[in-house]
Amino acid sequence: MSKNITFLVNKSEITAGTRGASLGPEAVMTAARKSGSMLFNGREPEYLPCVNRYLDADTTFKYAKRIDGVLEIYNALNNAVSQKLRAHQFPVILAGDHGSAGGTMAGIKSAFPDKRLGVVWIDAHADIHTPYTTPSGNIHGMPLATALALDNVDCKQNELDGETLSLWHALQNVGGISPKIKPEDIIYVGVRSTEPQEDACIAQLGIRKISVADVRQNGAQATVKDITDYLSACDVMYVSFDVDSMDPDLTSRGTGTPVENGLMPSEAQTLLEMLVKDPKTVCLEVVEVNPCLDDKVNTMAEVTLNLLEAVDNAVK
Repeated sequence: MSKNITFLVNKSEITAGTRGASLGPEAVMTAARKSGSMLFNGREPEYLPCVNRYLDADTTFKYAKRIDGVLEIYNALNNAVSQKLRAHQFPVILAGDHGSAGGTMAGIKSAFPDKRLGVVWIDAHADIHTPYTTPSGNIHGMPLATALALDNVDCKQNELDGETLSLWHALQNVGGISPKIKPEDIIYVGVRSTEPQEDACIAQLGIRKISVADVRQNGAQATVKDITDYLSACDVMYVSFDVDSMDPDLTSRGTGTPVENGLMPSEAQTLLEMLVKDPKTVCLEVVEVNPCLDDKVNTMAEVTLNLLEAVDNAVK
């Protein structure tokens, strides 16, 4: 069954700790033009409002940096993603940082409020911190917690002021549905860099993890069957792909937080191809390409382009 891909570009990098991810989506488009790819031919990407102006001023929110701007982008994504889904399109979001993924999940739930949402989180990081537990204050480590309506006060190490807490709960409630997902409807693939607070949370919630070693041992095709079997009770699925899930030695260090011993690009390609073919998969997000950090010119964007072309071919 073909899917009508439409590209949404979110240049936000306000949730990351390094600069340059806002250039990632257009680095991928530049790679396409350089190679003669027709991926974007006739598919003019739709740009979400840019909120990176928040980087030009100090943030007063120590444990949820620039959360006021994050709320803006969550609302914009909620509107854009839900509109695309209601129009029977397949949104592929090219985003700067991963922190805005909570807005994407809000948009899916707004479009399908009565459907159970499964999340395939392909990433080196668990991204399940909260303002109470974060060591950095960077919200790109928190999007799953917003979708779960999670505070994790059991692992609290930070004291929050009232305004931060109010904005945090506003993030959790974007779209008017909270929580948007259940812990048993999340599956991690490739996660290998976590903090103790996240480990405790994952264990307490019983979130399923598939390691890089599991993918390598069982093969990417068998891994996808494992994923879809595990999420069989879900009505729709969202695939969130962070390029740092891949091994930096096999791609490049063109991402904000590279982690060794990741997926091979060929494994990532098979995972994405098979997942987007599944009729339940309604949205794909690709994040964290950072050409400013790329030690091999624009290699991470080129690898990402190859993955997107494979996705496009898979759903035609």
